[in-house]
Amino acid sequence: MDRFTRSIAMASARHPWRTIASWIVVVAATFALAGALGGTFTDDFASPGSQSARAMQLLNENFPEAAKGQALVVLAAKDGQSLEAHRSEVGTVIDEVMAADHVESVADPFAAGTISEDGRIAYAVLTLDVPEREMGKPAFGVLADAVSGIEAPGVRVELGGDAVFLNAPDETSSHTAVGLLVALLILLVVFGTVVAAVLPIVLSIIGVGASIGAITLMAGVMDVSVSAIAVAGLIGLGVGVDYALFVVARYRENRSSGQPNDQALAQAMATSGAAVVFAGGTVVVATAALAITGLGILTSIGLATALMVVAAVGAAITMLPAFLSLLGDRIDTGRLVRRHRPTKPAHETVWWRFGHRVSGRPWPYLLGAVVTLVVVAIPAFWLQTAFPAAGDAPAHTTHRQAYDLLTEGFGVGINAPLTVVVDLDAPGIDASGLAGITRQIDSVPGIDSVSPAQTSSDGDTVVFTATPTTGPADLATSATIERVREVIPANAYVTGITAVTDDLNAQLSKTLPIFVGAVIGISFLLLMLVFRSIAVPLKAAVMNLLSIGGAYGVLVAVFQWGWGAQLLGLAGPTPITSIIVVIMFPILFGLSMDYEVFLLSRIREEYARTGDNAESVARGLAGTGRVVTSAALIMVAVFLSFVASPVPSLKMLGLGLAVAILIDATVVRMVLVPATMALLGKANWWLPTWLDRILPRLSIEATSEVAPLVVTPARAHVDSDEQELVSR
Repeated sequence: MDRFTRSIAMASARHPWRTIASWIVVVAATFALAGALGGTFTDDFASPGSQSARAMQLLNENFPEAAKGQALVVLAAKDGQSLEAHRSEVGTVIDEVMAADHVESVADPFAAGTISEDGRIAYAVLTLDVPEREMGKPAFGVLADAVSGIEAPGVRVELGGDAVFLNAPDETSSHTAVGLLVALLILLVVFGTVVAAVLPIVLSIIGVGASIGAITLMAGVMDVSVSAIAVAGLIGLGVGVDYALFVVARYRENRSSGQPNDQALAQAMATSGAAVVFAGGTVVVATAALAITGLGILTSIGLATALMVVAAVGAAITMLPAFLSLLGDRIDTGRLVRRHRPTKPAHETVWWRFGHRVSGRPWPYLLGAVVTLVVVAIPAFWLQTAFPAAGDAPAHTTHRQAYDLLTEGFGVGINAPLTVVVDLDAPGIDASGLAGITRQIDSVPGIDSVSPAQTSSDGDTVVFTATPTTGPADLATSATIERVREVIPANAYVTGITAVTDDLNAQLSKTLPIFVGAVIGISFLLLMLVFRSIAVPLKAAVMNLLSIGGAYGVLVAVFQWGWGAQLLGLAGPTPITSIIVVIMFPILFGLSMDYEVFLLSRIREEYARTGDNAESVARGLAGTGRVVTSAALIMVAVFLSFVASPVPSLKMLGLGLAVAILIDATVVRMVLVPATMALLGKANWWLPTWLDRILPRLSIEATSEVAPLVVTPARAHVDSDEQELVSR
């Protein structure tokens, strides 16, 4: 792999303008194709073969009128008055809503009887002219703004319903900018020059931009989640900056050792560049493995994230060498610190001394680190997941306002309707038995009311709604759904957002062990191929699970138990989103492998040269400690920027990823790894002879001699500030 990566990088460096022009053409072509062939984004929560999926299939095929998207126009009289006194204003609101795009009909609440007992709150059922999944997120945003912006004297107007909540616009762009700004400040500290610091940011933005076009194009051939770009972009920015940071840091280290520019670049790409390809590959495999769950929303997010990482890797091994070739010594333009510092030998660096300290007393450090991780992870044993509802949305949004008004006027169950679909063509009950079934469902504990049945034009499909007494994120509602499913016949099916998410969670419980096993197994195999070891991949798997467990523990404490929730802008305890928990696992497992690969590849280089286990660990830490820590801080900054998002699910994702990366880059990589390697000694690199013979060889180490860590003074144009990146 090292030769392959170096050959690609040097070809790009020899033809820099051609390489950069090729990227521009590819990005432009991707956006052009996305504009012509790209699709809209929609969340596919269906669990194949489930009751809710079968119900939606019946509606789409046999009852398209009932399958059209719906929303609720919520009206509330101000100052405690009755809506009866504002009938004319309500009529005007209905007329204005009817004039909005994609609105087919709006039911008069006075005629439909959808008015609260005190007469102050009402809702009008709005039927769209297309199914919800065909309308697209931007159109929902326009409709929500149009309806909530209607002004009627004495009447408050909001737009709610599951469709509006699930297609609410993202509010993350400003937070991402803050994360990138912090990343830039960290890079300025690491490199000390403006050009070297800006270069990784530019590359990551280009990679993310190219991926957004590709993801939009992917939406034209499959269902892609509305959250795919937000989640994938978060990862893309982080890995894009980190991968460029590792390559540039190794390139500058080589230059400070006196190597000419082309040799420094070739060596950097053969070592750090190869590690980037391998580390990125593990993230791609881990995130793409989300397809194993069989859930459309997770598959699309996994593939979108994989595209982002592929773009980041591609930029790091092609566009980055092109820029470095063009820049040459100008990589040091904009130096912020001009004070000269003497270069320290390896044995005087903080990381080298720390590595030997851990190696000298491995057991106390090992036990201390393990106890710390276990304590942080303990709350994860009480992890409970749910699906977010509009009641968890930011208070200023129209769907949250509508949710609260509906709860006040009709009870929280109005926000969690259960749709019962009966297929009269299938064995079970016929039309004569419908009245009995509705009575049975109405008598089920937890059901508040059952609506009159609607029959399709061909008489084959019947639909009615059962309203529970509890809310959409309440575990009691899930129990009510189970009781309803127990009393309905074989040709009746329950759907609705709560039923869909219950089926989704059931699907996850069946496929999650296979998915987790596949991610761990593939990562184990890849690390074994690279490092020719059994112990290294086994340790990596266990340590990654510990850091992920710590992240889950923090999520439980902060969101589920509400510890410090107010500091994050939350009113109190908030249900942890099941999908977020699943998405976090492959992302964190893959990203943890990044730091594992960069640290161990450097340790392996030193061990191959010296044969001294303790010294190779110390030198590996000295060579990567500062850069790995800086890369982790950049990741943490980017991820924490999402904690400022008003959307609780994005807060969870940002905080969980940030905590896991912080734990992984400090406790795990800097303490657990050297401690365990000191205890195992030569066993770190043991591989059975028979297995070594049959396994293909995959190397991420330089095929030619790597520049030593302790160097002679550099060429005149490379000052000692550059060397300090190595020596500190």
